[in-house]
Amino acid sequence: MNAQNEPLEADRPDQTETPSIVPVGMFQVESGFSFEKSEAQSISFLLPSSLWKYGVSKKIELRMIAEFLFEEQEREKQNGMLPVVVGFKINLLQERKWVPKTSLISHISLKNCASEKYKSTYSMPDFRFTLQHALTKNYSLGSNLGATWDNFTKQPTFLYTFTLGHSISKYIGSYVEVFGFAPQNQIAFHTIDGGITYYINNNLMLDGSIGLGITQNAPKYYLALGITFRI
Repeated sequence: MNAQNEPLEADRPDQTETPSIVPVGMFQVESGFSFEKSEAQSISFLLPSSLWKYGVSKKIELRMIAEFLFEEQEREKQNGMLPVVVGFKINLLQERKWVPKTSLISHISLKNCASEKYKSTYSMPDFRFTLQHALTKNYSLGSNLGATWDNFTKQPTFLYTFTLGHSISKYIGSYVEVFGFAPQNQIAFHTIDGGITYYINNNLMLDGSIGLGITQNAPKYYLALGITFRI
């Protein structure tokens, strides 16, 4: 089957990004709304968060992330666009026997391409290795390992994700996942989440997810809804 006729694969709604590459010559947009409750007097909305991808070859896609943030802390409100992020994904290995399908994703933030209050001091990189392995016809295991650097302090935060995906039917998928972040010189925090995807057709997908903090320093919970389409 031609890759352009296969169902799309998205980096949402879970935190585990897929190693799959957008078909050559196609745009894919992954956009959504999320609400996060951190502390008693701290909430934040991403509305929307959008990832734009374009397939330039069978092994490489270009990527751009744009996010508009609304946050409230101790009754003080502010909002604006976070620094735009640009990057690429490159496929390194195809799945074969026990070798998982593997890709590398890397980005860099554009420190001045943001609302004035969210402009950062540095343009800093991030990277992650994405791995995916089919366990059975209906189950798959995915994971990410990587790091991101803070735009103000240059300090790294290491990250991991593990997700178990289940294909319920031709149109409906689900997953459960655990993920965490470990900032340098700080205590790591961990979250568990789960969600569902619904394919309207091969080029259009809806999703929903919910996450709960495992450790005390993690966000208490978050909710997200999204849409992915490919043209």
